[in-house]
Amino acid sequence: MSNPEKFPLSDTDEKPDTLHREYTLGQDGVKSPQHQGDYSGARKKTDPVEIRLVRKLDTWIMPTLWLMYWLNYLDRNAIALARLNDLEEDLNLSSSEYQTCVSILFVGYLLGQVPSNMLITRVRPSWYMSGCMALWAVVSALTALAKDFKGLLLVRFFLGVTGALYMLSIFYTRKEIATRISILYTGNILATAFAGLIAAGIFHGMDNLAGISGWQWLFILQGAVTFLIAVLSIFTLPDDPLVTRWLTEEERTLAHERIVADTVGARHQTSTFSGLKEAARDPKIWLFAFMQHMHLAANGFKNFFPTAVETLGFSTTITLVLTCPPYLIAGLISVVWSWSSGRFNERTWHITFAKAIAIFGFILGCATLNTGARYFAMVVFAIGTYAVNSIVLGWVSSTCGQTKEKKASSLAIVNTIANASFVWTPVYDGHVLECCVLACLCGQCVGNEDVAYSGE
Repeated sequence: MSNPEKFPLSDTDEKPDTLHREYTLGQDGVKSPQHQGDYSGARKKTDPVEIRLVRKLDTWIMPTLWLMYWLNYLDRNAIALARLNDLEEDLNLSSSEYQTCVSILFVGYLLGQVPSNMLITRVRPSWYMSGCMALWAVVSALTALAKDFKGLLLVRFFLGVTGALYMLSIFYTRKEIATRISILYTGNILATAFAGLIAAGIFHGMDNLAGISGWQWLFILQGAVTFLIAVLSIFTLPDDPLVTRWLTEEERTLAHERIVADTVGARHQTSTFSGLKEAARDPKIWLFAFMQHMHLAANGFKNFFPTAVETLGFSTTITLVLTCPPYLIAGLISVVWSWSSGRFNERTWHITFAKAIAIFGFILGCATLNTGARYFAMVVFAIGTYAVNSIVLGWVSSTCGQTKEKKASSLAIVNTIANASFVWTPVYDGHVLECCVLACLCGQCVGNEDVAYSGE
């Protein structure tokens, strides 16, 4: 039996009494791992039972959440593609009104983030997230009925998905979560990639079918598919490790134990408002929030990416096709990059190097008028920006989740402040230069966070 004093837990730790074979109990009652983890206490999976459990979690959770994210971002990004099919002309929108409709989505998303993540700790996540998905499906389809600026503004306000990151955080350890978040966010990336191809097919084959414009068919069909997936997700999404219907009793206990053992300073459940107050008082949260805000501000190019590609001078169909490869490449690399971050339990240099690549892409895009070089620059800055997101959010989950309530509130606060960048970035001109500067700020913030975290 290992010396329990080699692996002391904080005085606030309250671990469950049930033990799993990978842990031993010291003479003073303190639970200690049989195999020492790395500098932060994170450990590799070695037990075949735990490995099978994680594979089962992946089989049930990841496809459903991925589909939800894919459809959500497909619905979100439809407005950028509809712009190429005369949306602005049909609704008599000015350029500033279009930009406002892009931004208003994030206002509704921001207002709902914290209350939603507080609520999800007190209800069944499977029902709550599925219900939210069904509602946004209806809202997306209703976009086709918009007749003017006010109508489009209203329906855009209610699009959004919350709770997915919290669900991942209560089932996956710190070495696992960045890769899962990255896979989840490929739904975002691939939605943006394939949205152009889907829109090209709909615009070409269904424009003015039954007197309905192609951009209207785009919203109607995507809304219908989203609603169907929302109904099916009720039966596949889990609620909590200890009450998940498709896990055995042994698997439920193990799923709960391994997250408690992996959580720094884990404590018993508290009230939702106590969790919110704990998160708000944690200085690391605000540094994470600022860092993610700067990162997503640099990522704001995605709302105008089809328009940027259009400036290369190709036809509408070719433009839509060309929006796909940068996101496919970025999605693949982001998963590998996040896996590397989790494998080595290292975040600072993974984030810094990725942001340096993004900066290079933005500078290259500004420095040349050559069509091939500009398209290459678009691929490069897409890779650099999308490689970062899941690593930052995984960092939040692993360092600010002493209780489920604090973890949910921490993720909500960071996401709320981060996504606020999408409200103001569309109204600025010269996006590429600003993205470059904001990427630099994000890199500097990573260095500050590393110093603060190392000093704890």
